[in-house]
Order: sequence, then structure tokens, then C-alpha cells
Amino acid sequence: MRVAAADSQDAFAGFGLPGAPGSSAFWAAVGAPSSVPAEGGGWVTLFLWRGSSPVTVEFESWSEPVALRRWQDTDCWYAEVRMPQRLRVTYRFVAGDVFHADPFNPAGAGGERSIATTPDAPEQPHWPVLGADAVLPLPRARIRWASERLGGRRTVRVHPAGGGGPVVLLLDGDDWLHLHPAVSAFDSAVAAGEVPPVTLVFLPAKDRVAEFTCRPELWEAVRDELLPLVVESGVPADPERLVVAGQSLGGLSAVYAALEYPELVSRVACQSGSFWWTPDALRAADPLGGSVGGVIAERLRAGVDLSGLRVAFDVGEHEDRMLPHCEVTEGLVERAGATVRVSRSASGHDRAGWRHALLRDVGWALGS
Repeated sequence: MRVAAADSQDAFAGFGLPGAPGSSAFWAAVGAPSSVPAEGGGWVTLFLWRGSSPVTVEFESWSEPVALRRWQDTDCWYAEVRMPQRLRVTYRFVAGDVFHADPFNPAGAGGERSIATTPDAPEQPHWPVLGADAVLPLPRARIRWASERLGGRRTVRVHPAGGGGPVVLLLDGDDWLHLHPAVSAFDSAVAAGEVPPVTLVFLPAKDRVAEFTCRPELWEAVRDELLPLVVESGVPADPERLVVAGQSLGGLSAVYAALEYPELVSRVACQSGSFWWTPDALRAADPLGGSVGGVIAERLRAGVDLSGLRVAFDVGEHEDRMLPHCEVTEGLVERAGATVRVSRSASGHDRAGWRHALLRDVGWALGS
């Protein structure tokens, strides 16, 4: 949400920026978006862009886009955005039809995105701060998987963190390879003793809706095709101790697999699972406006024994419309006998906010 625009350069000084807006001294001092306390609570965060054409700042699933205003007749464009307490959010600048990361912000998330953090948001230990132009490390081991059940070919990367161990299947694996440095983060967490040695398997999605919406094909393919290839790859791995980690539709799919394939999936790290999903939801005018908990809640109410399941649920505390769907699912899973951990991240529906929960909850799922 946008607040009133600055009406004098003193307002920029309040964010710690010296000199006249647009001056050399001003631009030399600009860094990541800075925040000051807002009247009534929360924060006002200053976003800056240097250029000659209008730009808009877009946020990941948290706020409507905000158009920046030009400061007088300078190359300084700015927006003061009201933010709640405890927020970590991915954003990008849009100029015409071109997307840009924030050139002043050292915290990137892929080539077109950056990460803004309010001062009261918890730290995310083990996740290095990398610029948008950074080349993230890729595991040397890779599997060329031509799936008969899913069709097509895909490359699955495999990384033995700490020498390898239980398999951690990361759904939406390409995001954790190319946008957020999961290889580095898990290596650091394992070295610190917060996660046991694990073997990360980065599973890319070709069609998220087709593969992640409560259908058996993905999990039969994982069981019968992918895990045997992991064993044959030569990378140390224990597929008998499998953790499935998924976010959004991936979280939905992970919990579905635990319900329908308990002999395969008994440990889950689920962030912001899309438990609003029903077969008709995506065709509805309001996908989240249907039955609370969707098909997963319906399946749980029909009766299932989850006494062998260990599942960690996390959801962004600013995901107001997701929270009811997640809360009812969390309660039903626990009542079905599962060992459950519930937490809330300082974010909206945003991978930048789920990163710490991913490490913490994988460690917990393995009993660490």
C-alpha cells in the first residue's frame, strides 16, 4: 500500500540519504530499500529507481503494483510504500514491458528480482546474500529423466549435502537452483549441525497444475522411475528416508502424496500449501473462495490413519486468504494421528519468506 509522497528532500534525508535527490552524493549512498517506522505501526519503505522513463514496482503476491513518481526534473524516481511489521518480499521494477532487479539492492532472487526486508523480519541464517546477476552453484550430478508416466524429458540435479544421506525431494527444483541458493544454504545448515547430511534432489516441474494437483502420475513416477535412478546415480542417498518439500501447489501435492502413498512419503515440509484446490477451483472467478481446505480436507474428513506421518506446515503470516485453508488442514492432519509442527513466516505467498522454514522443517522432519 502506498503512502503520501515526499514533498521535500528532507523526507529522503529521513531515510538516511544525503544531498539533493538525483545528485552524485545521493546516488552514491543508495542501497537496498530502507524503512522507517510508520505512524500507527509497521514501516514506510523507500524504493528508488534511476532513469528517464516511468517505472512501477511489482511485489510477489503481497501488494498491488505501485507507480514511482519522479523527483522534480531529475533522474530520481521514488515510491514510499507502507509495509506491515515482519515482512520479507520479492519485488521487481517494470519499465514498459521489461523487468529489472533493483540495481542498488545486493539481495537478488534471479536475474529480474530482488528481496526487500523490513527491519523487524527475522534473519535467515545460511542463505547467502547474492546479487541478481550472481551465478548460483549447480550440483555436478545430474539425471536425465525420460519419464514414461509423465512424458517428456527433464534434467534432475542431485547434491549430497554433507556427504549425502536421506533424500530430500525439492519440488519446483529449478526455483531452488536458479532463484534461491538452496545448495549453499543446505551445505551451511548441515555444517552447523542444524540439518543432518542429506541428498538433495531438485525436481523441476514441466506443468505445475497438471503435475501438482492431486493426481497419482507424479508420485508413481517418483516411486517407480526417479528414485531408482537416484540410487543408480552413484551419489550417496537413502531413499528409504525420504522428505518431500513443496510450496504452494507443491505443498498440496506433498500432502496428497502422504495421504495416498504413505509407504513412499512419511515426512513432509509444506510451505503455504494450496489447500483451497478443488478440480473446479482454477475455473472459478475466485479460486480461494470455495470450500475451506478443498479436496484435502474432504479426504481427511472421510477418515485416514496418518500415525506414521511427520509433517511441518508453514504459511506466510500475511497470507490472509490462505490462512483459513491451511489452518483447517493442519488441524485435520493432526487429528488423523500425524506428528505435526505449525509455524508462520514473515512473508506473503513468497519463496523469499519460505527459505528459513525449508531448512528448519527438513531438519525437524528427519528428527534433528
